Amino acid sequence: MQPRSDQRVGLAYGFGAYTMWGLLPLYWHLLDAASPFEILAHRMVWSLPVAVVILAVLRRWSWIGPLLRQPRRLGLVLVCALVISANWFLYIWSVNAGHVLEASLGYFINPLVSIAFGVLVLRERLRPPQWTAVGIGLLAVVVMTVAYGKVPWIALGLAFSFATYGLVKKGIKLDGIEGFSAETALQLLPALGILVFLALHGESRFTTGGVGQALLLAGCGIATAVPLICFGAAAVRLPLTTIGMMQYLAPTFQFLLGLTVFHERMPPERWAGFALVWAALTVLTWDALRTARRGRTALAEAAARAEAAAARPAGAPAAAPPSDGLTR
Repeated sequence: MQPRSDQRVGLAYGFGAYTMWGLLPLYWHLLDAASPFEILAHRMVWSLPVAVVILAVLRRWSWIGPLLRQPRRLGLVLVCALVISANWFLYIWSVNAGHVLEASLGYFINPLVSIAFGVLVLRERLRPPQWTAVGIGLLAVVVMTVAYGKVPWIALGLAFSFATYGLVKKGIKLDGIEGFSAETALQLLPALGILVFLALHGESRFTTGGVGQALLLAGCGIATAVPLICFGAAAVRLPLTTIGMMQYLAPTFQFLLGLTVFHERMPPERWAGFALVWAALTVLTWDALRTARRGRTALAEAAARAEAAAARPAGAPAAAPPSDGLTR
């Protein structure tokens, strides 16, 4: 069991990570004069130096050689880099195009998509509450599609791309900062190509937007890396169920920003869709907490039995189970 002080530190890191991720729309909105492609390219380019500094501080270089000698793992890293690039681009575009609410919906839906991937791809078996949650999530998508007359493609694109990213990363088996570093290294050359192309055509806000815009664009690397570092620090200190519940903080902040800062419309049909998704997540969270509690109880009982067995004198019979007064 983690010490209480360690858990408090983990909670602080977790809240920090998900709060920063939830408030990122404010940062991207400051850059709305730049094209989503330029913001994406700067996010890629400036993330790598941040990652290299972190690796240097931690002295973690030994993973690079083995990775380069394993083409399959390197190919999976490339797939991760492509998928997360698509996710980043769609998210930046949706924020600056006035679709913050639908972007938040995508990250609310993401856990349900990850569960569906577990069944379809990894052949995992779901418990009845998980099936219920997935069914409610599908109903939410149907409700929004019928009400709007179109599929909520931004939300689905963000949910499926991030779930795919998580699925592929399971096969790479690299720690957070190592995987992030490998992905940004593969993103570097295409990102530099985009920036050079924009500069040659006079469309670069980095060179024409003044010092403020240049600093904000360069800060994309820090805005990307710092929440990730905080998340990594939280993940090693907190139970998975706690991390799972905290992940809803980021889309909640995004949802509130869409309503209060960006003043996006919330007609009744959108409220209905969000309400269904929240109901699905409530079922999912309840099931996760119940399963974790049962797991802790079983672990405690096993530890008590092992302690009792260790305390028995050699050759002594095991204690009989408590009688319920019935003859078996």
